[in-house]
Amino acid sequence: MEATLGPLIPLYERERAAGRAMALGVLVRTVGSTYRKPGALILIAADGNYAGLISGGCLEGDLREHARAVITSGTAASVRYDTRTADDLLWGLGLGCEGAMQILLLQAGPANGWQPLAHLATALAAHERTAIGVIVDSADEEVRPGSVVLPSDASGGAPLPRSLGASAVQDLLRRAAAAGETGWLEESSWKLFVLPLSLPPRILLLGAGPDALPVVDLAVRLGWKLTLVDHRAGYAVPGHFPGAERVLLARPETLSGALDLAGFAGAVVMSHHLPSDLRTCACCRQAPSRTWGCSGPRCAGRGSSRISAPTPLRCRGVSMLRWAFRSEGAAPSRLRSRSSRSCTPSFTGRASRRRSAVERRWRTTYPFHSSCYRIYLGSFVDRS
Repeated sequence: MEATLGPLIPLYERERAAGRAMALGVLVRTVGSTYRKPGALILIAADGNYAGLISGGCLEGDLREHARAVITSGTAASVRYDTRTADDLLWGLGLGCEGAMQILLLQAGPANGWQPLAHLATALAAHERTAIGVIVDSADEEVRPGSVVLPSDASGGAPLPRSLGASAVQDLLRRAAAAGETGWLEESSWKLFVLPLSLPPRILLLGAGPDALPVVDLAVRLGWKLTLVDHRAGYAVPGHFPGAERVLLARPETLSGALDLAGFAGAVVMSHHLPSDLRTCACCRQAPSRTWGCSGPRCAGRGSSRISAPTPLRCRGVSMLRWAFRSEGAAPSRLRSRSSRSCTPSFTGRASRRRSAVERRWRTTYPFHSSCYRIYLGSFVDRS
């Protein structure tokens, strides 16, 4: 599991601006069923306010008391909870998770340059992968529990003992950042827990109409980074979408030059202007994004003499695809199975007589029909 920092940022910025130290809780070990898994973070302020969760609200109150001691003393502390027995002693609540966890609390404040929060926040703002390490257990007087190890190219870190500066430590940090997985490095006298930073996905929303507002709101709540693009000046207004990272006025044919499409994890095509949506899909077909979606009315294209689907559409009853072949005088009876790479429709009955002609026009009009992008109305599907 990766460390999700977004929910902690407002509290971190507030306390840092006031010059007050905080306690950062890192979930390092779990056994059995637990609400969160290793790598989860919680930030606790001196006044008891906290951001992030390591349980469903059952343990945070007690953890707050331990955090106050860490903030005051500056000494890291390990806190363990075990709810695997029906008669657990934690306030007599009989918690039902039936698991155990170990949380390492360490101080982050002016004395240590707000690390590791400062490094993680900088990487999150730059949308760069990174990982940090924290000493959980140590019998070495020079390596104290709670010591933080940052990547070698990071600034602001405290001087480290020689053993923590070894190449094996930095190699593990790099591997964890690349793979997005936590890990351990155990030496004879200390144990290092490594956790990578979770970067929120960047989503491209192609269409800034009124129905884009709830999509943006949902993305903001999830902590995702959203870029909106629309070819209509009346819609591409940054003030309409304060939660978006960027709002851009651009035509579909200029999209690849205006944006780095490789930087987006997925996209939603929803301008509801079919000619523009077709050009947008054609422009984006070379992008390496894993997920593409298209949203629109089920009867899209009604009244148009001929509208063909821009790329294979795969879903349950996609009207755009039906309309594409209805204009040819035939309607597809079914699509191939979800495991198939080709999405060429098959026909039965009278429609079978026109199958060859329709398929030839499909392939000629849209030669990139064999692309593995899956675009369909109102949903997502990963590219296989």
